[in-house]
Amino acid sequence: MSEQKTIFSGIQPSGRLNIGNYIGAISQWVEMQKDYNCIFSVVDYHAITVKQNPEELRRRIIEITKIYLAAGIDPRKSIIFQQSAVPAHTELTWIFNCYGTRMADLNKMTQFKDKSGKNQESASVGLYDYPVLMAADILLYDTDIVPVGEDQVQHVELARDIARRFNNEFGNTFKIPQAVIRKEGARIMSLLDPNKKMSKSDENQNNYVALLDDIETASKKIMKAITDSGSEIIYDPKNKPALANLLTIYAQLGGRQVKRLEKDYVGKGYGEFKKDLAAVVVKFLEDFQKKYNSLSDKDVLKILEEGNKKVNELAELKMKKIRQAIGVR
Repeated sequence: MSEQKTIFSGIQPSGRLNIGNYIGAISQWVEMQKDYNCIFSVVDYHAITVKQNPEELRRRIIEITKIYLAAGIDPRKSIIFQQSAVPAHTELTWIFNCYGTRMADLNKMTQFKDKSGKNQESASVGLYDYPVLMAADILLYDTDIVPVGEDQVQHVELARDIARRFNNEFGNTFKIPQAVIRKEGARIMSLLDPNKKMSKSDENQNNYVALLDDIETASKKIMKAITDSGSEIIYDPKNKPALANLLTIYAQLGGRQVKRLEKDYVGKGYGEFKKDLAAVVVKFLEDFQKKYNSLSDKDVLKILEEGNKKVNELAELKMKKIRQAIGVR
């Protein structure tokens, strides 16, 4: 790989990827391909921290890869691979469990508390140890930059702590990565609850527009999206969070500046605004789904196979140094 800085990121093959995932993460990855060495994973071992149907999981792995490609991730510029096809991820996780990670670190992880709720005693060890696998994902490839949402910053900080501790004990082995959060559109909120992030695992499908929703369904979801009191169309996240969220979606998918949208809708009502936003979302989905549907499973599996081979070579070179450092080789 060249002297460009390296980016690593990934998405679990679970739930239904939505426009919030696209705006907050995937579209940023597409832009980063121009200036960085990019490694993007379908992180299927993260998905099994909660129970998955095996056939459904296999289908989702292909689906997520197609979404990457349809969004503009170019396998000629970036590496796309399947996490479980690279044994070094789980091997390095175990090493980090023994060197660099403390129980106190994992006890602080807010996502475990959120996902396990009141059932922490019956939650899987995998759900608890999930951040260490994420640290292994990142550190295995000498990653410089990790583009993440706000909810994942804590996990990147853990990866940094693990890398520092390992380096202090065994010498300079790992780069210390930096988390990067998108400035605009980093956190797209639910269509029905602007205080809650749009989630691909939300049980109420009206809270999000999935990337693979049919066009009529997507349009109806936008028209049903809640707005705030009053009628003025202005960007005010504090006093008008629902409208601010819709303006952000409009700006990101429609290629418009929020300030320009505010000017364009002076004297116009919420109904007209949402009708126009629905048209923007529909146009985006039509273009996206046309690319998605042009991809065959055979082509996707070939791209994954090629990516798996590339990262296995990179991972094994790194693991040789790590094994030697800790004394198992």
